Amino acid sequence: RHSKLCVSTSTPMSGLQDWTDLPKDLLQSIFSRLGSIHDLLAFVATCRSWRVALTSYSSKSTLCTLFPPLLIQPNIRVHVPRPPCNNGHRNLQAYKVIDPAKQSAIGLHCHIDEEILQTMRCAGPSYGQLIFYNHGHCVVVDPFRGTKVSPPRLPLRDEYRKLNWSDIPFKQKIMELQQLVTESYCSAILTAPLASPNSHMLVSTGPSLFSWSVGSDTWSELQCSDVQIIQIVEFNGQFIAMDLRQQIYTLEMAPKLRLQEITTNCPPDLTKSCQDPSRISWLVVCGDMLLMLVHSCTSIQYNASVSFIRTVHYLDMSTKPAKWVDMEKLDNWAIFTGSDIRSTSFSCMNPEHWGGRSKCLYVARSPKPWSEYGLGNEPDPSVDPTHQHFRIWCHLMQPLWVYPSMLYSDGP
Repeated sequence: RHSKLCVSTSTPMSGLQDWTDLPKDLLQSIFSRLGSIHDLLAFVATCRSWRVALTSYSSKSTLCTLFPPLLIQPNIRVHVPRPPCNNGHRNLQAYKVIDPAKQSAIGLHCHIDEEILQTMRCAGPSYGQLIFYNHGHCVVVDPFRGTKVSPPRLPLRDEYRKLNWSDIPFKQKIMELQQLVTESYCSAILTAPLASPNSHMLVSTGPSLFSWSVGSDTWSELQCSDVQIIQIVEFNGQFIAMDLRQQIYTLEMAPKLRLQEITTNCPPDLTKSCQDPSRISWLVVCGDMLLMLVHSCTSIQYNASVSFIRTVHYLDMSTKPAKWVDMEKLDNWAIFTGSDIRSTSFSCMNPEHWGGRSKCLYVARSPKPWSEYGLGNEPDPSVDPTHQHFRIWCHLMQPLWVYPSMLYSDGP
């Protein structure tokens, strides 16, 4: 549905010369009436004054809940007639992008260095940036602007590489090997847009949590001993972290990094064992709710007849201790996630507005763009036995959802 903009000709607008002179308030009233991110991109590309109207829009972050995120498909290259300059990249390539609200749109694409895709793991999107990691090296890439930022190398401990394995007891060998494996996987998040004052990047790898003040030369480290953080989300102005045991913590940034455990009950359908592959859980921020989604398999023997259950719990912090509460229905919301555990999940309100489905989980995957699953008591829109199990640690970047950085930036 397209909104009609009607301007009375009987009362001329004083000083109005052309479309670029439209009042900022009028332009900003149009944003929420657009039907997709694609339309919003076209809107702000019209002229500089229209683009400035978006960057100065105080409710800009709410647009991320009105429109579905864009889907980046790093497995599908596209040809663009005028590729951007390399901006420090060795081999900048164009990859296909899909807008679920406007799937017929052509020409949507992003740019990512092919070498980064082939040699680094994607730790997930954050504020429109993609964070890549490999052996202590991080790169922050804006896929729609083609720019990148390279923080200093993480100060990882290299003692295990120098060990004489023949002189180490078996149990310690196992522990050292576990450290080697866990340091190969990490999760990461920005605390604010890159250009914002006091922006930090948080990286969890193995038994340590690192923080980098954007533009600085050093990292600060919090050693977490027996805690391995696998996810960090921003919720109501604070950062919430979850470890392998599904225990959650508040993460304090100042005066120094600090984890504070949040005492909660355990949802009845969730095991505390991180070794149980039949249950996968992750956090999702959905409006003013912090959700935990649990994907459960009804049998440890996987086959086409095995059924899966996706339950939703919200965190009730009004009680002491806080409590996870079952949600039978997720009214008027849809959730978007990827097949990689590190992939950030997004929520979208009233998806029927753009042709989507409420109480639905959209999982990005390959080769098909995504699969749809019902949440809670909602039945699956379609059954695809070959794609029932998802959310694993992936070596290379998988299709994922992202909002452009312009929806977070304060600059023109």
